[in-house]
Amino acid sequence: MRRFLRIYLPFSKAGIQEMMAYRFNFFFHLIGEMLSCFVMYFVWLAVFESSDSSTFMGFSMIDMTVYLFISFTASFLTYSDGAIAIGEEIRDGSIVMRMIKPVNFDMYFLFHELGSRAVETGIVLAPMCIGVELYKFCVTGTVMFSLPNFSLFLVSVIIAYLISFYFNVCYGFLAFFLKNLWGSSVLKDAVISFLSGSKIPLAFMPPVLSAVLSILPFASLSYTPVMLYMGMYDVSEIICSIALQLFWLIFFWALSKLIWRIAMKRLCVQGG
Repeated sequence: MRRFLRIYLPFSKAGIQEMMAYRFNFFFHLIGEMLSCFVMYFVWLAVFESSDSSTFMGFSMIDMTVYLFISFTASFLTYSDGAIAIGEEIRDGSIVMRMIKPVNFDMYFLFHELGSRAVETGIVLAPMCIGVELYKFCVTGTVMFSLPNFSLFLVSVIIAYLISFYFNVCYGFLAFFLKNLWGSSVLKDAVISFLSGSKIPLAFMPPVLSAVLSILPFASLSYTPVMLYMGMYDVSEIICSIALQLFWLIFFWALSKLIWRIAMKRLCVQGG
């Protein structure tokens, strides 16, 4: 383990340094995502104000507000851009240098991302959760923070990030076959945003569709962590949701190894 950390921790330090070097890019991206989150808040506020009932599909406006901002937090922290980085290295041929170095290919990208994610988590997680809890206190007049639920949320977010990372590794390896992933990446992000429930809770979907989407890996990226934070699951549902996340993590980890072995035989450098 000590040797492993000695090899890969420098990549995390490089990720932190890169994050600090391009910090304005991060803050502008954060502001843009926050504006999008507030737009969704006002959309749902209009929906609830135009409704005759104070609840919609079991959600009150307080629940919906918490859902939107915690979903934003979970989506932000679990996002992985490994697919673009891997795709670019495959396209320009620099991946060849990775192949001949005595380091694990996906571990390099994982530890590099963990460096930047550590900084982002410190900046985003605490302010967002504190803001949400203050909002609930101001509206209800009672402290509703639950340490067990928050702990489950953190565990779920960590697993969700690893699922996202290995899913994007698998997707990035498609560059061996597609050559360029930029256009399809835009479509991928849009589809995941919808299927993960980050915009609309899966509970709002038709029952059959909701049941199907709940077992797909995308629900594990956002919907599951948020529902754990809000305490919407009982003990059996908590166990099943965490177990499902672990299943998808193992699945995409194994799939990434399989695709890597197959794809290495198809490397074709463009213009290199």
